[in-house]
Amino acid sequence: MHSVDCRLVIITEIIAPYRIPVFNALASSSGINLHVIFLAETDPTQRQWKVYADEIRFSYEVLPNWRRRFERLHVLLNVGIFSSLRRCVPDLIICGGYNYPAVWQSLLWAKAHGVPVVLWCESTLNDQRNKRKVFEIAKRIFFQACAGFLVPGTASREYVSSFGVGPTEIITAPNAVDISFFTQRADDALRERSRFLHELNLPAHYFLYVGRLVEQKGIFHLLEAYEKMTSQIRGQVGLVFVGDGPDRSRLLQRAAAIAPGRVCWAGFVHREQLPAYYALSDALVLPTLSDPWGLVVNEAMAAGAPVIVTDVAGCTVDLVTHMWNGYVIEVGHLDELSSALESLAGSSRLRSTMGARSRERILKFSPQRCAEGFAMAAGLWK
Repeated sequence: MHSVDCRLVIITEIIAPYRIPVFNALASSSGINLHVIFLAETDPTQRQWKVYADEIRFSYEVLPNWRRRFERLHVLLNVGIFSSLRRCVPDLIICGGYNYPAVWQSLLWAKAHGVPVVLWCESTLNDQRNKRKVFEIAKRIFFQACAGFLVPGTASREYVSSFGVGPTEIITAPNAVDISFFTQRADDALRERSRFLHELNLPAHYFLYVGRLVEQKGIFHLLEAYEKMTSQIRGQVGLVFVGDGPDRSRLLQRAAAIAPGRVCWAGFVHREQLPAYYALSDALVLPTLSDPWGLVVNEAMAAGAPVIVTDVAGCTVDLVTHMWNGYVIEVGHLDELSSALESLAGSSRLRSTMGARSRERILKFSPQRCAEGFAMAAGLWK
């Protein structure tokens, strides 16, 4: 990475485990003086992620906060953003989204002090979003106030471009996970396959879903597609759900009617055990109806798994080539999804080939590559 001499402040919501390696890589870049302002440690209303504070190698703080969710309304309020920015004296501010008052406050502070702001935007044209006029107006105001834009991939680049933003104003910082972590632990699980299957109480063959158990993720579509497979295949291949969420009980009730077949519920699984679930599976399935990216796909590919994704997931166009390292399914098309499941269930050679290709492709989506995108933004817009 090139030396840019920049005091860089990144404002983002929570200490997500997959962001730590990216920020560590960025902090070690020549000429980057990084400070990250988190609006909260975690979001217990959505996820049960651990905070891996011992792995953090960059300067950071967590603002005092108050969070509530009221059906579709999510409120996160903070105090202290102005004093934090005054202490940091940033040359550039990168804001992860525009949904929170603290981000708008940082934009006001930046304008008052002549500091450029870059929007780190993961939205896509396929996202299910609130289209009320007031929100669309506010969004356009924020976009117009930004010096540039960071995006994780092609789908979000298209979204930002739809606001009239030119290509030279957009830099890609590809979404990434700690590839070596997932690869090494996946290899450990494969070397002792029988032991891991027994300890995790998993079927010998299974398709895997990892994520929140909410209808928007397409979990009921996955269950229906599994049921559509021939009874012979269902008798040999299970379906494993890793995660938790408000639709869990409804999903369990629906799954109870499927026979033959084995549907397993692992609950929420922390990062340390996830690589084994991916590595031992026949494929990861992300049947989402709307998703800005889908980092579980990165994780599964690093673990050497084929992936089945819908065409509306933000990661799809960059990570998955249909019938090369997995299958791209038109959202809501259950026959397509069921056919993809049957194809992979019926061929260990196909699974092995696609899994190897997944590992090959994901190498381009490393924390270092993502950090390079941030550093490039610092050099261009500070």
